[in-house]
Amino acid sequence: MPDERVAFIVAGVQKGGTTALFDYLGEEAGLALSGDKELHFFDDDAVDWARPDYRAYHARFPPADGRLRGEATPIYLYWPGSLERIAAYNPAMKLVVMLRDPVARAWSHWKMEFARGAEMHPFAWCIRQGRQRLFAAEPWGVHREFSYVERGFYGEQIERLNGLFPREQVLVLRAEDLRADPGPSLARLRAFLGLTPSAAPSPREVHVGQEMDYGAQLTDEDVAHLRAVYARDAARLRDLTGVGFG
Repeated sequence: MPDERVAFIVAGVQKGGTTALFDYLGEEAGLALSGDKELHFFDDDAVDWARPDYRAYHARFPPADGRLRGEATPIYLYWPGSLERIAAYNPAMKLVVMLRDPVARAWSHWKMEFARGAEMHPFAWCIRQGRQRLFAAEPWGVHREFSYVERGFYGEQIERLNGLFPREQVLVLRAEDLRADPGPSLARLRAFLGLTPSAAPSPREVHVGQEMDYGAQLTDEDVAHLRAVYARDAARLRDLTGVGFG
């Protein structure tokens, strides 16, 4: 019987260019991608993870027919237990992590939540006093909407990832590189997945943030504050991956 398991996942990060990457991957003949980009299977705490049933998950994909099955749910890198569940499902899984400058990521994340009405507080408050909201969340210390700062601790998340998967099964890309010139990043990804090389596509904009009055701008004070918050973790990220921002 052919192996139905998913072979690769784009596991991070939210507001980090994963929609554009998934769009590019949709043009690869050697891939069988999920019908929806984000399946939110491994971050579903309602699943009986002692005896998981993967049939409903596999049904979200077209027949593999020799192609690699893949999906992109960027919360997997951040949400507790997700990476461990992926490792139990397929120890040979290849993980792609798209990172974006954590300051720009936090600002973009806040704008998304503000635009859809989930967030009512200004960005400056959210990245300072607002972080206390996560200590009243369930699970404790994490939040799907209000984790503007916390999702940007990339070094901590990559270190956890490296503790579960061999480094040769992990590829880290930068959203800024994909946006400026997708060719080199996609060439690295094809090589990582064992796909046939192909011509570089033209850059495209996918899932651009909503244009509206957010009542505030990203200030120099906010940027300086976040750079200081992320300083130690940013050093850890550089040590682990060679990737840096700011």
